[in-house]
Amino acid sequence: MTSASPIRAAIVPVTPFQQNCSLVWCTKTMRGVLVDPGGELEKLKAAVAKAGVTLEKILLTHGHADHCGQAGMLAKELGLPIEGPHEADRFWISRLNDDGPRFGMECEVFEPTRWLEDGDTVSFGEVEMEVLHCPGHTPGHVVFFHRGANFAFVGDVLFQGSIGRTDFPMSNHQDLLDAITQKLWPLGDGVTFVPGHGSTSTFGNERASNPFVGDAAMAK
Repeated sequence: MTSASPIRAAIVPVTPFQQNCSLVWCTKTMRGVLVDPGGELEKLKAAVAKAGVTLEKILLTHGHADHCGQAGMLAKELGLPIEGPHEADRFWISRLNDDGPRFGMECEVFEPTRWLEDGDTVSFGEVEMEVLHCPGHTPGHVVFFHRGANFAFVGDVLFQGSIGRTDFPMSNHQDLLDAITQKLWPLGDGVTFVPGHGSTSTFGNERASNPFVGDAAMAK
């Protein structure tokens, strides 16, 4: 993102899984959101304070513990609404109290303020982001896309050089491939994305080289 961009983002890896929580804010108003605050809330609050951002809400891509396990706690503490994921991930959120300890994490079941659908928008400050329902890794996974900045927050749908796992309950490999090729690729090769884990990349780079979902792989 350039200095003139309407949004800025800071990536704060949290939980034993080094999940990329993103602090995203409107550069004009300094009001923002946390995307996928899965844990280490003190670390996240420190990052928000350091950036000088006023949090408006929490956005969630999907219901896995490393992405949303402590979202309900943070929402309660700070009085913030939670938007996302799609309601098809209610199954995962309902399991958080059981799943958390398995991964050495303290998690808490919650009810989002607003479930999201494909085609919805979410807003903070003077910024609006589009919501794309991209199932496969989980049935209710969503992606947040800012058209003006050509920037997306894709959770565990797509990674640099890889794609989301589909060996979980309610995962679907073909749904994931369809979501990437039919929902994400049409947004343009120039889109930079923050994945749920690891380094940022662009859709163009992944189309050129991703061994699972690049153009060459899909042509086989």
